[in-house]
Amino acid sequence: MTEQQQPQPWRLIRRVLPQHTDHAGVMWHGAYLSWLEEARVEALSAAGLAYADLSAEGLELPVVSLSIQYRQALLHGEEVCVCSWVLARQGVKLPWRSAFLKADGSVAAEASVELVLVDLSAGAGQRKLMRRLPQTLSQALQQLERGPD
Repeated sequence: MTEQQQPQPWRLIRRVLPQHTDHAGVMWHGAYLSWLEEARVEALSAAGLAYADLSAEGLELPVVSLSIQYRQALLHGEEVCVCSWVLARQGVKLPWRSAFLKADGSVAAEASVELVLVDLSAGAGQRKLMRRLPQTLSQALQQLERGPD
């Protein structure tokens, strides 16, 4: 898909707070992970599927692959837009791409995350990789691939 064909991203706006930073006021690398998770949960909710509903069915979407390229520092007090795109499913993997944009539009970081769907309802630590998605998740992912209305 070319840049012109790419749907609008799902957006999460956040401000770098003291708890996100190291002693020098630079956003700590681990804080990016929390925002990526929050962006995915909020996007799913906006597409009509509450993550809590998946969990109630014994389903989870664990991260199986994560890559972040840091381009420039995010500093205490800066507003950041986490722009996320859901990509087409690749086998059992559900790929997401995200960019952390500063207020001036410059890219502070880029991330790729791959999730899989697992069924935990068997209990006792049993995890079953699900190759077939429930209809609610499939519909939400289709909406996410199209981008926000």
